[in-house]
Amino acid sequence: MNPLLKVEHLSYAYHSAGGETCALSDLSFQVEKGEFIAIVGPSGCGKSTLLSLISGLLLPEKGDILLDGKPVSQSRAAVGYMLQKDHLLEWRTIYQNAVLGLEIQHRLTEKNLLRVEQMLEDYGLATFKNARPSQLSGGMRQRAALIRTLAPNPALLLLDEPFSALDYLTRISVCDDIYKILKKQKKTAVMVTHDLSEAISVADRIIILSSRPAAIRKILPVRLSLEERTPLLSRSAPEFKEYFNLIWKELK
Repeated sequence: MNPLLKVEHLSYAYHSAGGETCALSDLSFQVEKGEFIAIVGPSGCGKSTLLSLISGLLLPEKGDILLDGKPVSQSRAAVGYMLQKDHLLEWRTIYQNAVLGLEIQHRLTEKNLLRVEQMLEDYGLATFKNARPSQLSGGMRQRAALIRTLAPNPALLLLDEPFSALDYLTRISVCDDIYKILKKQKKTAVMVTHDLSEAISVADRIIILSSRPAAIRKILPVRLSLEERTPLLSRSAPEFKEYFNLIWKELK
């Protein structure tokens, strides 16, 4: 089976009047369908730049990014991008925010709208569909943002520090909820995070990047001896501390 995402010898630099700043250097990896990949690395190493390239917002200077076997710009497979902040529009209701992507893409079909209604029900937001974003807690807003991202049914989901704006307890709870949602829908996801514990708790594999210009130091498969894996339960796995120490040493 071909990987959903294939990154081959990817390099990228920012150019300004002051010169060139190399952000990424010769990155190669692939993501299989249904996988949850976490990317960690030092602050400023180029993790968000990598997501922007995968999403097609930036174009590679060198190398290739293939989505379902074709360059991102030519692939029919959709990419969903969930940012650090929820960016919900206050003048729209939660339901209107949830269908915003469909509205922009002119895909407000009965089937898609029913799917959004079902997600609102499944994820505990049905009774808040007519509320404004300011009336919701941070965790509920993130669930609404996820529904908006999933509404167009993307093949690949990119998550850029999606829980960083939440307090610690809410962060763990929402991470647990979103992990279950993505696994239930069998979504393929790539998540950037500074939180090593978060990466270990959700990822099938962790890509560890070096300082800028980012190169891949190690790709680490995560195998935890749990009958049922969730982010919350993963933190109590006997191997958890070992993975944390290993990643910490690589980053140092």
